[in-house]
Amino acid sequence: MTTLIIVQARMTSTRLPGKVLLPLASEPMLTRLVERLRRVQRADGIVVASTTNVTDDPIAGLCAQLGVSCHRGLEHDVLSRYADAARLHGADTVVRVTSDCPLIDPALIDRVINAYEEGCGDYVSNMLPPTWPYGMAVEVFSEAVLAQAHEEATQAAEREHVTPFLYWRPERYRLCNVASPVDLSQHRWTVDTPEDYALVSRLFDHLMPTKPYFNQADVLTLLDQHPDWIALNQHIMQKPANETQTVKKNP
Repeated sequence: MTTLIIVQARMTSTRLPGKVLLPLASEPMLTRLVERLRRVQRADGIVVASTTNVTDDPIAGLCAQLGVSCHRGLEHDVLSRYADAARLHGADTVVRVTSDCPLIDPALIDRVINAYEEGCGDYVSNMLPPTWPYGMAVEVFSEAVLAQAHEEATQAAEREHVTPFLYWRPERYRLCNVASPVDLSQHRWTVDTPEDYALVSRLFDHLMPTKPYFNQADVLTLLDQHPDWIALNQHIMQKPANETQTVKKNP
């Protein structure tokens, strides 16, 4: 059984173009993310799912330097990118992570994978409802259900955002949520705007010199010491959670 982390990445972000290659502690953000993903113990490999656009050639070039596979497909049909990447790389289990989450904690990814492997659900995530910092999202599901979504999904939102086809159908797929012991959803650690980048850059600059593989607890401790930093991006609107979704919670 092969568990594959697939990361979607492109240069044409609307609010912060080229963000995946912006420097964090002197290395591209995608490099920092890959460094963290390589510490996930329950995954067998990493694939970056990018586009065939010429603008994304630098992403493919960086993947080559890092020794990471890069699958290239349609820009706006991200579901097809994931399904093709999973099939072509022999994945049995797919772990979805986005490239704007460079602070993601490998231990949290392992925790979500573990819940899936223990049979918690057909679709296991840590964001329905959100209780972890925004920017720590992990989703785990089988290649088989991903292929079903790819074959049957027709709505634009289902094609662009990959997993709505699964979690919008609780009557068909067993859903499971891995919740944080403490609600941390007020924190915004994604990189989607210049303000987000300012915060995450500051965190990397302060933590990397002494603890290159810092974890979520280290970030929270640093923010406790510098509560004013949170204001850098606190005003940015987060995407609302789907409050109508029925989710089985992992104890």
